[in-house]
Amino acid sequence: MNDILYIDRVTKKQETEKVYGKAFIEAMYGNGPVSYIASLFLSPLVCKSPLLSHLYGFLQKTKLSQRKILPFIEKFHVDSEEFLDPITSYASFNDFFIRKLKPTARPIATGHDVAVLPADARYLFYPRIDQADGFLVKGKKFSLSELLQDKLLAERYQKGSMVIARLCPTDYHRFHFPCSCLPGNPRLLDGNLESVNPLALRKNIQILAENKRCITALQTKFFGQVLYIEVGATFVGGIFQTFTPVEPYAKGDEKGYFSFGGSSLILLFEPGAIQFDQDLVDASQKKLEIRGLLGQSMGRSLSVV
Repeated sequence: MNDILYIDRVTKKQETEKVYGKAFIEAMYGNGPVSYIASLFLSPLVCKSPLLSHLYGFLQKTKLSQRKILPFIEKFHVDSEEFLDPITSYASFNDFFIRKLKPTARPIATGHDVAVLPADARYLFYPRIDQADGFLVKGKKFSLSELLQDKLLAERYQKGSMVIARLCPTDYHRFHFPCSCLPGNPRLLDGNLESVNPLALRKNIQILAENKRCITALQTKFFGQVLYIEVGATFVGGIFQTFTPVEPYAKGDEKGYFSFGGSSLILLFEPGAIQFDQDLVDASQKKLEIRGLLGQSMGRSLSVV
């Protein structure tokens, strides 16, 4: 498997990602006879049916899975000083996976006209969806109509801006509101549970529009209507919403969390709603993800004079 490169927003350096489950991803989405066989026989079981993902997620909630926590922290250099609770309090690997952080660990950028990154993730930014020349690979896009399952809604955002956030298994897996808002009721669209690893997306960018996903419309004062989409992936035990619809939330408040597995978020902004920070756009123009942290500035409202 080719190395997955990204830019660390804090250090500004290009890094090579340590991939959890690398052998599985290579087998499923690489090239060669092994991948061909895996796509024929394993893909229908692992990606087209939720049973194995649910089973694997269940196993991560058992007492036996607790023994994986310390080796995982050491191998992937997870900073335990940020954890709200002590490591010994996690009764299972999933308890560790959906951990909360100390409030001081992720300061929220100030300014009523500033939107923030909603999660710890590797990000791609597109100021104009209709003018993007492809996401991870030139010319490879996915259909907003298929993503949203709503043609009129897709037309509303086709000239807008988009954010794709990929949460690795090593990341903090709670997701938050990017700006103060009044969220509506989530709309669940059932689908596959393919990997959202870049190797998989380079092979089939349509994964983002075919996987199980949940769409929530956020009504905001400075950014118009924002669509917030959680996308499930292989071995994700579930997408859980912790917010209450039609109640106001402040920027940085928790919206929900993913149980064990890799997963993604997609944010859609209406045309003329946001100007992304330049360093974020620059990385995406190089076809490189940029790793950002919850609460860092994403961009400013274009409706505020």
